[in-house]
Amino acid sequence: MKIILQNLTKIFPSKNKKSNDVVVAVNDLNIEIPDGTLVGLLGPSGCGKSTTLYMICGLQKPTEGKVFFGDKDVTFLEPEHRGVGLVFQNYALYPHLTVKQNILFPLQNLKGDQKLSKEEALKRAREAADLVQIGDLMDRKPSELSGGQQQRVAIARALVKAPRVLLLDEPLSNLDARLRLQTREEIKRIQRETGVTTVFVTHDQEEAMSISDIIVVMKEGVVQQVGEPQKVYDDPDNLFVAKFLGTPPINVFDGSVSGGSLYIGSEKVLDDVNVPDRPVVVGLRPEGFVPDENGRFSGKLKSVEVMGRDSSIVFTSEFSQKPSARAIVDSEAGTPLDAEGNVHFNLKRTKVHIFDAENGNRIRF
Repeated sequence: MKIILQNLTKIFPSKNKKSNDVVVAVNDLNIEIPDGTLVGLLGPSGCGKSTTLYMICGLQKPTEGKVFFGDKDVTFLEPEHRGVGLVFQNYALYPHLTVKQNILFPLQNLKGDQKLSKEEALKRAREAADLVQIGDLMDRKPSELSGGQQQRVAIARALVKAPRVLLLDEPLSNLDARLRLQTREEIKRIQRETGVTTVFVTHDQEEAMSISDIIVVMKEGVVQQVGEPQKVYDDPDNLFVAKFLGTPPINVFDGSVSGGSLYIGSEKVLDDVNVPDRPVVVGLRPEGFVPDENGRFSGKLKSVEVMGRDSSIVFTSEFSQKPSARAIVDSEAGTPLDAEGNVHFNLKRTKVHIFDAENGNRIRF
């Protein structure tokens, strides 16, 4: 099912009754989610991603704009009539019911032509349980399950009605690191097997990039960039997106363009930069450094962290916007130092991004 969000806006009134201030949670959002894709809504807390999810499912009504499922306007259609499955952050399982009863619960509320026989409902419940690999836990209560197993029950309950759209609100935030990795792989597998259009809300950029077909990066209710995860990482539209995506994060330096060359301080780090002379912000991905004793860019070595195949070279620069910068290089590359203890690099052109020093917008060169 294709989802279209058209000029979607959600404004909440101020909690202070004496104030006329309002909170714009989502501001003029326009997104088209293709049928059968897994889309990650990504951004920091308070950026409007969960509010967007709740407007898609109908739990919240937009202040302005429309929500379409295919060609049908569902903006004011009640949640139970939208054909969506929703998985909450806290699982929201019924503690007094078994796994089987929790999964069956949505089917027991079906009415009219949709009502199922007991045998058909049980069959659907078993199929959903098998899909998420909890078929042997059907008689247990939620308190007898691990966090990962409870999450699978919540997903099975959302899938049992064969929804047209599956919505996941930070479903992995309560799991430990190992279980998060395993469960996100399972979510990807389940989405591929069912082909259901899925919207996945998270503040964890690694999660979003690893399982999403498309990511939507949001800030303060406004979409910053939409695209395939790797493309957004490689070609960010602004400094916020560049800083939000990437582990370790992008290095940021104060720089300038002069005479068609890019400078960080007095060091000319790139030639043939087709940008008018101006102060800029320079973003350097950690993997964009090449150690070279004659390299154009330098910094004061702070430490070297060997991580097997790679090494992380931590250094300082008076032009860095952070206390230190980090380069990820091949462990065999070495760390070329001069007599003053400075490490030298050349830069990979494709890993260098230039941004406007005032508004943070990308300057492509």
